[in-house]
Amino acid sequence: MDSDCCTQREVRQTLKLLREVWLNVGLERIDTHKEVSVRVLLDSRAMGLFMNKRLAKKQGFKLEKLNRPIKVRNIDGSNNRRIDNP
Repeated sequence: MDSDCCTQREVRQTLKLLREVWLNVGLERIDTHKEVSVRVLLDSRAMGLFMNKRLAKKQGFKLEKLNRPIKVRNIDGSNNRRIDNP
């Protein structure tokens, strides 16, 4: 760290950690090659990429039932429960 600037303690005190990180992301439907721009929440501990079913339907993405459903777990390892959005 540059000694002329500030101490580590001063830098640490000026940082504000965000609780959420939202990004604008472009997606492409593979069946029609139509581009879709969406705002997404970044989850750095997620084990995969997930999309809300309502958004997928609204944007015309083809939905297929999985042979083996993906179990969604919370950060503490407990099973997540299904939440239906209105």
